[in-house]
Amino acid sequence: MIFTHMAPDGDAMGSSLAMWHWCKEQRDNVQSTKDNVQCTKEVTVIVPNAFPAFFNWMPGADKILVYEKNQMKCNEIIAKADLFICTDFNDPKRIGPMGEKMLANGCPKILIDHHILVESQKSKDRDEVAQRPKEWYDEKHVDSGASSACEIVYKLIAAERPLALKAEIATCIYTGLMTDTGNFSYNSTSAELYDIIASLLRAGVQKDAIYDAVFNQYSSDRMRLIGYALHRKMRIYPEHHLALITLTADELERYHHQPGDCEGLVNMPLQIGDVFYSVFMREERAKPGTPKSRIRISFRSQGDRPVNVWASEVFRGGGHMNASGGELFGSMDQAVRLFEQSYGKYIKKD
Repeated sequence: MIFTHMAPDGDAMGSSLAMWHWCKEQRDNVQSTKDNVQCTKEVTVIVPNAFPAFFNWMPGADKILVYEKNQMKCNEIIAKADLFICTDFNDPKRIGPMGEKMLANGCPKILIDHHILVESQKSKDRDEVAQRPKEWYDEKHVDSGASSACEIVYKLIAAERPLALKAEIATCIYTGLMTDTGNFSYNSTSAELYDIIASLLRAGVQKDAIYDAVFNQYSSDRMRLIGYALHRKMRIYPEHHLALITLTADELERYHHQPGDCEGLVNMPLQIGDVFYSVFMREERAKPGTPKSRIRISFRSQGDRPVNVWASEVFRGGGHMNASGGELFGSMDQAVRLFEQSYGKYIKKD
């Protein structure tokens, strides 16, 4: 079983699918190299909820199971699994209801992630106390200095034999590298990363086609939503070189929001000459039986201006120095109020 986080992005999709292809390849190699050996291991990727349509083209994406759409089948597979591989997240809560079911199965769990690993952290939400289970995994491959989970996957499966990397795996890895660095505009200063990119190109990656498939396939509704967000919903805090964009569930529905439509929006205010920090808040309407909406929060910054501590200490999230995320269960007004109460502590004034 291969898991990745809710609202899967390019790195989540790329790292999980790359591992899916690689595991299948190892299984097939066992069958082809050993006499009278039939390996019956099945490999399955399950994502908590729907991924953006502009990832449908990725090799193997059509084989992914979406938990929200087929819970009964997914629960059966999770209960019977004898190995879990978890990519691009380090907290079981990041895969929703599947997290508890995964922990209930005592089989080995492998963690592959590039976010800062916090073994135990209480929620900042006063009405909810969340505790991350300590060392819920059996083996970890975590590097918070890596550009993406896909970079770690590459080092695990291909670093010693890059020329043997199949094009399908290379394509998945490159997609994660490209999307998690904003097309190599942040978290991508390591020379080693570009050595990896070169090896992926030699393996057959069509980088221009991947860019086109991810970034040039949006709907007209998405373009109108972006225009509305920038024109009507962007606030500038000039004394702190800070921008905030908020979109409520009603506003998203007005523009027929689909998964992935807000991709990249948080980066756009950074194109303003004197804005060095950008925050984007998006409301997910409360589901039946859930009293509060979820406010998903993205943080971006430039240069030596960290946002990961802010995301972690105030919005129970985390990530890289210049690219982090968090969340709050409550109203958009509550989220904005907490944002305005806290930013002075975490933003570096120039």
